[in-house]
Amino acid sequence: MRRALLGLALLCACAATAQIPAQAAEALPAQGTVQVAFTPWDNAEAMIVEAIRRAKGQILVQAFSFTSRALTNALMAARRRGVDVQVMADREQTYSGEASRIPELAQAGIPVMLEVRYQSAHNKVMVIDAGTADAAVITGSYNWTYAAQYKNAENVLILRHNPDIANAYAANWKRHFAEALPYADQ
Repeated sequence: MRRALLGLALLCACAATAQIPAQAAEALPAQGTVQVAFTPWDNAEAMIVEAIRRAKGQILVQAFSFTSRALTNALMAARRRGVDVQVMADREQTYSGEASRIPELAQAGIPVMLEVRYQSAHNKVMVIDAGTADAAVITGSYNWTYAAQYKNAENVLILRHNPDIANAYAANWKRHFAEALPYADQ
């Protein structure tokens, strides 16, 4: 009993010193559809490419690591067909890996911003057509990488037809965008 109370006291002390919000985030209604994939067994990359192909107006990307040639090509094709594609990536991952596709995206005219505020900008999110009935959010542990599809155990969720969720993710993307710095090829 004494150990349990000591543990609870330590937990409370840690929570008190951490900057934890006073209240939990708003609960959003469950609606729409959910598509799920688990790599390496499922072809999550193809599922994401298909979602990008369906985009009509905008794709907002948050990436920790971005090395997938297929996703790069799909985003560049979306831009060529008039979709507003914008990318944010983790600065350290962008500059530390030779296989990063961020330079290709920037060279294709896609605005790229780098997150520098956090130790790791570890989001893996695409928001497609926020503000529309066809909005989709892609998220999960899946990095936008070759390894995520072929070497790692990862998961992907595509949440469709839930404007509230898409708007929440788009608002979070914009909050991060406001603090990010433009990509500069070094």
